[in-house]
Amino acid sequence: MPGNNPADLLAPLEALMREAGELALATARTEFRRWTKGADNSPVCEADIAVNDLLRARLPALAPEASWLSEETADEPGARAMPTIWIVDPIDGTRGYLAGLADWTISVALVERDRPVLAALYAPASDEMFLAVRGRGTTLNNRRINANPGATLSGARLAGPKRKLDRVAKRQPDVVLEPKIHSLALRIARVAQGALDVAFAGKGAHDWDLAAADLLVHEAGGAMTDLAGRPLSYNRADLEHGALIAAGSDRHAALVDLVRDQIAEFA
Repeated sequence: MPGNNPADLLAPLEALMREAGELALATARTEFRRWTKGADNSPVCEADIAVNDLLRARLPALAPEASWLSEETADEPGARAMPTIWIVDPIDGTRGYLAGLADWTISVALVERDRPVLAALYAPASDEMFLAVRGRGTTLNNRRINANPGATLSGARLAGPKRKLDRVAKRQPDVVLEPKIHSLALRIARVAQGALDVAFAGKGAHDWDLAAADLLVHEAGGAMTDLAGRPLSYNRADLEHGALIAAGSDRHAALVDLVRDQIAEFA
């Protein structure tokens, strides 16, 4: 990458993300194909593939030394052995996209030695561009954002799988349970933005769901970890993660304390 500085890639990455967003929006206005994949019959559509192909063609020019990992590209572990890698979800929240909702995103992270150093998350339907560079903070549409301060759960706004939310509400009845957000990455970015206080993720999320959002929330003064408080590592042999918590740093610590003796129940 230019001068080995991820910040040099921020402007061209933002421009490419906007181009990808326009492609996804244009596809939504057509009679596009859709199908399912995998044992869980997760949805896929033409927009997933079109955006994936655009990013696959153009991201290498920004960081030629980086390898590639995407939800919509067959994984080749040997091909991603380099220490730097692009991790991409061309449409995160495909169910929301297919339903004509706004809560889907395009997620791109540049990861070095298992941690993200550059992140872009774009929600084209609402024109929200989240960007972060390691050590330089997080922005939303060019304005600095921060996770909400505080350690208490009283009145906190939570989003995530219903079973996890209900368990917290049983311990802290005055929490506010927010509606589902189809894009997991956007759910976590809402913590970085301060629109949510806490986001949970169930087990089974993959690198491409999490890498960009991870940097966004950390650079906004928050934390995202597993239930034991351990940070995530990316581009490992196993791309799947367990249950996760994202929150402002003090509130995150309080949550880890809350679930420490109930990890099996929250997992």
